[in-house]
Amino acid sequence: MASRDVVRVGAAGLRTRPARALLSALGIAIGIAAMVAVVGISSSSREQLDRQLAALGTNLLTVAPGRNIEGDNAKLPTEAEAMIARIGPVTGVSATGIVPDAKAYRSDRIPKPQTNSLSVLTARTSLPQTVGASLRNGAWLNGVTSQYPAAVLGADAADKLGVGRPSPETEILVGNKRFSVIGVLNPVPLAPELDSAVLVGWDVAVRMFRFDGRATTIYARSRDSQVEAVHSVLAATANPHSPGSVVVSKPSDVLTARRAADATLNALLLGLGAVALLVGGVGVANTMVISVLERRAEIGLRRALGATQGQIRLQFLAESLLLSALGGIGGVVLGVAVTTGYAAYQAWPTVVPAWATAGALAATVIIGGIAGLYPAFRAARLSPTEALATP
Repeated sequence: MASRDVVRVGAAGLRTRPARALLSALGIAIGIAAMVAVVGISSSSREQLDRQLAALGTNLLTVAPGRNIEGDNAKLPTEAEAMIARIGPVTGVSATGIVPDAKAYRSDRIPKPQTNSLSVLTARTSLPQTVGASLRNGAWLNGVTSQYPAAVLGADAADKLGVGRPSPETEILVGNKRFSVIGVLNPVPLAPELDSAVLVGWDVAVRMFRFDGRATTIYARSRDSQVEAVHSVLAATANPHSPGSVVVSKPSDVLTARRAADATLNALLLGLGAVALLVGGVGVANTMVISVLERRAEIGLRRALGATQGQIRLQFLAESLLLSALGGIGGVVLGVAVTTGYAAYQAWPTVVPAWATAGALAATVIIGGIAGLYPAFRAARLSPTEALATP
């Protein structure tokens, strides 16, 4: 038979039992959709993360005090910032410091224990450009406002304190002192500790809260090609007398680790999709076996009219492949639709790798071929007299 005739004869078998064919194809479609959606959502998430890292940079390093030899909490020297700034490849330095015994509240009506886990930090005026922070509303601290009771809230801190749009009239309590909220930050991916922080000026913290002026976190930007070299000397530069009590980290590594964790989860989900695809293949095989049993008379008549075993075998194999292809195409469309919808909801770019769709369709062909082999050979082995004698 010509290829066109093979397809036409195979499709005729599906048209005679549309409901059963649709349900069998649905099993394949669910498995393919799951696999395409997992790959697509993973790729979209990875693309969004890559864009974030490209925008924020992977050259940010943080320096913080660890523990000294006695096991007590160490402190950074007051001159640590200046010494780090003198490292040749370093292009920017900023810092924050923990204000001791200071809590932030929306008003004096809030019970003291309800701190919402907010921290009060002093901040250098250069902090936003160093850590890649941006303002949602309002303004950042400057040389003037950092000397007065003015505060900028992290994204989570603003939500917990119920502050929407900052203004000079919007006040909060910081350590029993009234501070005007002048700005609200967007989430800071490379410095998430700022999201739940109330940030005040360095000078006002020294004057009003007896802050000792020591930074508790120093942020340093370096040239991209020199990140590792700078990382290796930061501890000794920040505290030459006790470099072992200094902790140096690279925030972008956390995002990379998150991506690795997502990849592990995606592998699990792909496994589940493969199981669903296998179940769909079993459904196709079951449908084809039942089809052979129900169509024995048709097979006998075709054999009696001169159809060879090869033609019968090819007919049922083509029917199985068409059934699987129907499910595969539907699954790819559904998987792409799910990926597009989820990516749009998350405001991510939509990325569905070509290899995922091609691989999904190839998987359906393989599943269809395997599922149709036994029924096709079983149909071909029926003799005309045996088939026609079946009631």
